[in-house]
Amino acid sequence: MTTRTRTRPRTALALAAAAGLALGAVGLTGPAAAASGPALAGSTTVTPAGHSFKAALTGKATLKAGSVTVTCTVSTSTGAVPQAPANHNAAGPVSSTISAPAYGSCTTSVPGVSATVTTSGTWGVSMQHGSPVVATMTVPTAGLVVRTSGIASCTVTAAPTAAAAVPGTWTNGAPSALAFSGASVPVKVVGGFGCPTSATTSTFTATYLVTDTTDPSQQITVTG
Repeated sequence: MTTRTRTRPRTALALAAAAGLALGAVGLTGPAAAASGPALAGSTTVTPAGHSFKAALTGKATLKAGSVTVTCTVSTSTGAVPQAPANHNAAGPVSSTISAPAYGSCTTSVPGVSATVTTSGTWGVSMQHGSPVVATMTVPTAGLVVRTSGIASCTVTAAPTAAAAVPGTWTNGAPSALAFSGASVPVKVVGGFGCPTSATTSTFTATYLVTDTTDPSQQITVTG
């Protein structure tokens, strides 16, 4: 899924962190995330098996790089719990793919610059049961690119050379929630005057609520 969002300047960097959004997104994810669990991890089961879900931002997503902060109030992603028996792992995380998160209604503290945000590729998130449940969102290589124009013309690429793992936590509930708190995402910034070209990381904070779209009366749940 590809999205374009108009915002303002050097926040390019911060938006790059969202890779995700994030989830941005919530879900049980991706191929690249499968290896995120610990070597001697316990069992994990995600239910209901085979059900589709939607992850939607609650509150605000804050993307920060240095003194520049970008705040987005809209972000969504979709995916599905693996069919049985793949929704259970006796010794590690459960993984599945999710759509590239969409981001919108973003603002920044830097005036005079607009930005186009593009997400692409196969994103994912793995769930490892524990206390807390560990969620790892995977941003594919160059899965989020921000291009700014105006007084600063910059290009910011998240996960520039390899897929990046963004750590978070999962909380079962009605609906369940996926949270990221100051999660670090590698970025590469190129451009001229006003571009933070020395920055190599951006941080992401956001909480997503995950709802079962196959059967809204049920909840996406992670157990052992």
